[in-house]
Amino acid sequence: MTLKKKGCNVEWYNLTSFIGLFVIIIAAWLFSNSRKSINWRVVFWGLSLQLMFAVIIFWVPGVSTVFNWLNTIVIKILECGNAGAEFVFGRLALPPGTTDASGQESLGFFLAFQGLTAIIFFSAITSILYYYDILPWLIKKFAKVFSTLMRISGAESLCAASNIFVGVESALTVQPYIKKMTRSELCTILTCGMATVASNVLAVYVFFLRDSFPMIAAHLISASILSAPAALVIAKILYPETQKPVTMGEDIVFNYDKPESIYSAVIQGSQTGLQLVFNIAALLIAILGLAALADLGLTSLSEWLNSMFNTSMDLSLTGILGYVFYVPTLIIGVPWQDARHIAQIIGERSIVTELISYQNLAVLIEQNVLVHGRSVVIATYALCGFAHVASIGIFVGGVSALAPDRTQDIAKSGIRALIAATLACLMTACIAGSFYNESSLLFMIN
Repeated sequence: MTLKKKGCNVEWYNLTSFIGLFVIIIAAWLFSNSRKSINWRVVFWGLSLQLMFAVIIFWVPGVSTVFNWLNTIVIKILECGNAGAEFVFGRLALPPGTTDASGQESLGFFLAFQGLTAIIFFSAITSILYYYDILPWLIKKFAKVFSTLMRISGAESLCAASNIFVGVESALTVQPYIKKMTRSELCTILTCGMATVASNVLAVYVFFLRDSFPMIAAHLISASILSAPAALVIAKILYPETQKPVTMGEDIVFNYDKPESIYSAVIQGSQTGLQLVFNIAALLIAILGLAALADLGLTSLSEWLNSMFNTSMDLSLTGILGYVFYVPTLIIGVPWQDARHIAQIIGERSIVTELISYQNLAVLIEQNVLVHGRSVVIATYALCGFAHVASIGIFVGGVSALAPDRTQDIAKSGIRALIAATLACLMTACIAGSFYNESSLLFMIN
């Protein structure tokens, strides 16, 4: 599984990615519902934070070693978690090409028994980190940085910081304040949720790509950090603040139910993970089935049009989305040789979720389809978010359940939040593309 490498002008493509940052900001400005109300301080400091984080992660000596260490830890933890799955499911849980202690070979790849089970284990670890106040401490530090520099409300800052580490449950940290949030704040918390990924789901992406992209865990951690300020920037451009938030200038209380003991933490975390696994499995079954149904009709239409006009257009669902995202893919700095393939997996994420897109990215690497290593890196960052249609239901429903009186306002922000999250993920990809360096340990591709 060696990625082909053709010479490419790294400096030129890095500049393209950097310019792409401002193209995305301009695109968000064009779709803003109140351009005159945009707080450019938020935009300036949000972009500055992304660039500062990127400089630290990619350029500061020694930091790449730290991320390499974190990458190794995540991989080792994932392997430890697989031990429980193997005990419960036997050979079904063995990754392809491996054998168990008794010499029995793997039966092949099964997402339910090898990928999704990692979510349960990582959810338990997340709960343990909550119990020992490690995650709350980290979240508060990030929230303080966001609120101080960007001058956004305390509730927005805390929710954005929470989304670096957890998923839809991040809204629980600000539950007491949701009833009094402005519409801009509601759009922001939805955007932050869709533009980031939960740490427990991150384990599945690592499982898909760890063999072909050894540093995948480090990049996913990096993407989680970079995406939070990107989400704040785009959300505040698309839906700028026109009211005065109740928690503006406040360091609000972190709202969460701390487990009573380490055993309770493990139990709660594993149960949360199990619920998430069932939700993901149900979502994949429904969405992939509907996508196949849509493709059935589109394929027939494609064959008819191609025979009539003597063309070879790809009008499958993935093909159409590939056309839609082709120009944005070039804008974020993907070389033209790989743009069509990367555009398709970024496009399909909007329908069939990032889980399938990461799996397809792994296939592209394994089959030596991609030409440039930077294409893999940029795609990794662009896909790192829940920016797909199903998220509208997940996040709108989840946040509405915490504040039923605001359901109508929350629902109205759903589509705009999805657009903002998609642009935020592309913005994060631009950051990665701007700092890409083939000689760096972080950008090593097998």
